[in-house]
Amino acid sequence: MAEVTVDSLYFFGSHWTAWRVLGVAYIRVESWRNLYLFYSIVMNLFVTLCYPFHLGMSLFRNRTLTEDILNLTTFATCTACSVKCLLYAYKIKDVLEMERLLRLLDKRVVGLEQREIYGQVRVQLRNVLYIFISIYMPCALFAELSFLFKEERGLMYPAWFPFDWLNSTRNYYIANVYQIVGISFQLLQNYVSDCFPAVVLCLISSHIKMLYKRFEEVGVDPAKNPERELEACITDHKHLLELFRRVEGFISLPMFIQFTVTALNVCIGIAALVFFVSEPMARMYLIFYSLAMPLQIFPSCYFGTDNEYWFGRLHYAAFSCNWPTQNRSFKRKMMLFVEQSLKKNTAVAGGMMRIHLDTFFSTLKGAYSLFTIIIRMRK
Repeated sequence: MAEVTVDSLYFFGSHWTAWRVLGVAYIRVESWRNLYLFYSIVMNLFVTLCYPFHLGMSLFRNRTLTEDILNLTTFATCTACSVKCLLYAYKIKDVLEMERLLRLLDKRVVGLEQREIYGQVRVQLRNVLYIFISIYMPCALFAELSFLFKEERGLMYPAWFPFDWLNSTRNYYIANVYQIVGISFQLLQNYVSDCFPAVVLCLISSHIKMLYKRFEEVGVDPAKNPERELEACITDHKHLLELFRRVEGFISLPMFIQFTVTALNVCIGIAALVFFVSEPMARMYLIFYSLAMPLQIFPSCYFGTDNEYWFGRLHYAAFSCNWPTQNRSFKRKMMLFVEQSLKKNTAVAGGMMRIHLDTFFSTLKGAYSLFTIIIRMRK
């Protein structure tokens, strides 16, 4: 059986590719830097800023209620997407520090059991990728079908343009090309904004599990110095805490925005389905849209919960090692580590919401609460 190569940075490859296309990865660009900066400014000005703006200018000014609802949900999602992308761009240098810490932790992975844990990461992250594909593909498909089956000339998403697209064929094609290119750009922004937190939290969980195994093996092999093994494990724990805090600071505000927008859009989508929208394609779009919004935050919440659980178990790992036969210095260091590891480590979004499954369900409850308010207002 081939030995698994431990390289956590492999899972960042698709994100760096996406950030390059989005004009965010300026710190990784060495050649044609000025041209890349020009591309970055142009794309982010015309898409990241102007795309939500051209949707927002049409809010509640459309020909039908269905178009108003579609416009509102798309505007909220695209605005959140643009803000998250700009926040990540502002702190993109933090990813380099995360990579440095992950390299240090990768070097410490030894033994079949630890490599098997790392091998499970590929399966978990492949499932995350499948989740995001299942989110984006149906939404994009039914948005396109809804557009194609319109009886009269219209846009994919109701929006404002500074020219008459309705009565000019040329302007009509310009408007639709802009919307198609823009939404593709925004979908890429959304993918990297929602997928990166889940990926990095998953990697932290796997490294905590591998550290747990290393703790259990301390003092077992008589050929190794148990005190040095313990010190190395304590250093690994410090690196993990530093990585965790760095990740928390990087994803905190974007995740807070995503939680808020998810609750709002799930509520609007369900209310539109129940009370307002009757067109078949629009209904199908809203069904998949209402399912997609909570699925965007589920992987991050799941791995955030996993982080909290495994951080909370490390003191058990310390007592699982061969400590009774060790000297007093070893036991003192072990006790200091145990005291430190008892502190709860939970990623928090916006300083208020835990990135946790409890928050995932609270977000759904929040959407339901908003929905009940809409029902009362209708009565």
